[in-house]
Amino acid sequence: MSTRFLPGLAVVVPAFDEAAAIGVVLEALAAQTDRDFRLIVVDNASTDGTAGVVRRFAVGAPFPVEVVTEPSPGAGTAADTGFRHAIATGATLLARTDADCRPAPDWVATARAHLAAGAELVCGRSVPRRDENPTWAQRHVFPAVVRLAALYGRYRKAHRDPAYRTPYVLIHGHNLAVTADLYQRCGGTARERLEDGSEDVTMLNRARRETSRIVRAEDLVVEASLRRLRAWGARRTLLWYWDRRWRPPTSTEVHVR
Repeated sequence: MSTRFLPGLAVVVPAFDEAAAIGVVLEALAAQTDRDFRLIVVDNASTDGTAGVVRRFAVGAPFPVEVVTEPSPGAGTAADTGFRHAIATGATLLARTDADCRPAPDWVATARAHLAAGAELVCGRSVPRRDENPTWAQRHVFPAVVRLAALYGRYRKAHRDPAYRTPYVLIHGHNLAVTADLYQRCGGTARERLEDGSEDVTMLNRARRETSRIVRAEDLVVEASLRRLRAWGARRTLLWYWDRRWRPPTSTEVHVR
């Protein structure tokens, strides 16, 4: 594929069996105020026609769209495949969201602005998807608990190694932006199964060893799906995010649909 005229910013979206849901993120990306990017959807061995939905969208999309296949399971593995494909084909700036999310209309523009201002890794804010009709507790209480957990994370011994060049911040795999240079220097996203670890935290800590130019950007907003919280309940969901202290009985149940 010729890279001569491809945009320098690539948006990567890992997707596993998201044929029924991925339309939301595709529509949100098509509605961006800054559409000078290309979209790379990584089909993570889907069995439901996810790739076909994306290819049909690509026909009239306002930006270039590619579908890349990653057969090994794991959002981190799929994201890494997408990021490395983007870099190999000329991308210098990278952003990631997930197939069940809805980025704000200025998401790409805001990510680009932070990177242009000198940030090498931008960690954005996650809020519940409004179209899923969140309850008051889901809109306010659960996000507050997540923020408290992130504050705890800053003071954990594991996150305070003298080799880290900047303090720990809250990161969401479905809402981040990073330079291609830092991604390659730090080793990128962990290629691991979803139930084995938080690939976004692993990448953050890898990056913290390489740079101090990591920012928590409250103005970089993505609306995230509530389906895991509603399927598992608040306690199990929080324990899942807390170093996988609770896991579903089977690997299949990890992927909530």
